[in-house]
Amino acid sequence: MLDELALWVAWAEAAERAAALTRQLLAFGRKQVMQPEPVDLNTIVKDLTQMLRRVIGEHIELATVAAPDLSAVRADPTQIEQVIMNLVVNARDAMPAGGRLSIQTANMDLDDAYAANHIAVRPGRYVMLAVSDTGTGMDEATKRRLFEPFFTTKERGKGTGLGLATVYGIVKQSGGSIWVYSELGHGTTFKLYLPVAPAGDEAPQPAPVPEPAARPPRGSETILLVEDEPAVRQLTRVLLERAGYRVIAAANAQEAVEQFLKAPLDIDLVITDVVMPGASGPALLKYLSERRPNLKVVFMSGYADDAVPALGRLDKDAVFLQKPFTGERLIKKVHEALER
Repeated sequence: MLDELALWVAWAEAAERAAALTRQLLAFGRKQVMQPEPVDLNTIVKDLTQMLRRVIGEHIELATVAAPDLSAVRADPTQIEQVIMNLVVNARDAMPAGGRLSIQTANMDLDDAYAANHIAVRPGRYVMLAVSDTGTGMDEATKRRLFEPFFTTKERGKGTGLGLATVYGIVKQSGGSIWVYSELGHGTTFKLYLPVAPAGDEAPQPAPVPEPAARPPRGSETILLVEDEPAVRQLTRVLLERAGYRVIAAANAQEAVEQFLKAPLDIDLVITDVVMPGASGPALLKYLSERRPNLKVVFMSGYADDAVPALGRLDKDAVFLQKPFTGERLIKKVHEALER
């Protein structure tokens, strides 16, 4: 009798694993049945917080940053819970010795310039959900395969390789997109963008396109732009030059110093990534400021603003620009820094 009971338990567990695997495959293939409804991501995160603390363990600090007046998204709340849980488990596994996990929400307007450089994105109003960790980070080869089904960097038997594939499927099925930022040794941020729920409409509709913002005043200052990612550097340069600024671009801190020393008094503002190969953004600013006191700066990073490596070493009033950014937001931050 006991042997028969054990057999039935084993069969039930195997059936549940198979069902879970099937759900994950359906989600990745965007064929899982959805029950969308207006969803408040802040409420979901709040309701999950106690469970998430148990999942990550006491060696990891959990911080949540909920945006006030967050717009609702139209999604399946159970699937959104699954997305958050999968991302949190992935972050926990990247911090075996402990660290910090943060979950952040925000309203975002993605404009035509952003959509032009992100093929799967339509301009409109979105809600961002960011999950950040201070773990091991990823190299470029891993990031390229991140959402492939059955791809995993974990030991054999430690995972199915479907967690992030499931996240990808659910987000895409909900009409959203994912952006990943990671540096080896500096942690990872996953940013999910879900379209805002149409007011008074029961069926999913494309996100409404916002009215074009008033064109900001054109600038004339000279900006030293320091960014190691070629595509981001080129896009940022184009956006700044369209707004009237003269741009001197550098791929790292060493190039930035060389450019700066040619004419230090000509530089009105430095825009620099926080985490770069070689010297970091804060270290670069320290070096330049010793030669040009009160030099104005905008720090930028793909990490959520409360999870940026080295942020604790920045002045609390530092102007910070979070990637990915729209052209409007970039110019707004430039104006903010120059007016100080």
